[in-house]
Amino acid sequence: MKKEKILNVNNLGEVSYRTAWDLQKSLQQLLIDQKRRLRDGDSISDEKLIHDMLLFVEHPHVYTLGKSGDSAHLLKAVSELSNIEAEYVETDRGGDITYHGPGQIVGYPILDLDGYFTDIHKYLRYLEEVIIRTCAEYGISAGRIDGLTGVWVEDEKICAMGIRCSRWVTMHGFALNVNTDLNYFNHIVPCGISNKAVTSLEKILGDAVDPAEVRVLLMKHFSEVFGVDVKYGLQKPEPLKQFSYLRTV
Repeated sequence: MKKEKILNVNNLGEVSYRTAWDLQKSLQQLLIDQKRRLRDGDSISDEKLIHDMLLFVEHPHVYTLGKSGDSAHLLKAVSELSNIEAEYVETDRGGDITYHGPGQIVGYPILDLDGYFTDIHKYLRYLEEVIIRTCAEYGISAGRIDGLTGVWVEDEKICAMGIRCSRWVTMHGFALNVNTDLNYFNHIVPCGISNKAVTSLEKILGDAVDPAEVRVLLMKHFSEVFGVDVKYGLQKPEPLKQFSYLRTV
């Protein structure tokens, strides 16, 4: 009988972008190394088996540029970003430029797609479906736009996505605008798309939304869409032990 896939979820709270990036690389490598060991015939007990992961974080103000992005889409000089308490990072995910900051839920799935399907486009569509279903819980009709990655409410993006995959193990992920200060998007061409705007749950609903509630809904729909058994805080692999605590959902 095939074992049910487990997704280990941890909420790290506020973490700098670079710290979260380094953490993802370490966790991704753990899953890659484990996969190699299993393929080489090594036996790993259930207690020591590292499960797929989903990290929830909130970043301080930061603009990140994907490997296929254009730095000209940052409309403010890097030297001036300190004036708005923001930083700029060129990263290794796909996509163009985006903003992360307080009030935004960032999700970083570290998944071995060999356990699901080896299709990056399908993976992105699944991530989008998780967000679409979560928005629907608030009565919001969100969807896709042909040729564009992410989730939209009419022609405004509510969730940006960008990933990296190595040996079919993913990192990076999605950024859902919950109670985000959307003014920070004025300093970029979001995702390199000049004729589209951004939105948030708060903007659409007219009131702030409880992020803990949103994270619970995200886990619910991640479980349904990906067919996984979500376990909150089940494991704390070595790279996660640098955090003296893990937040509640």
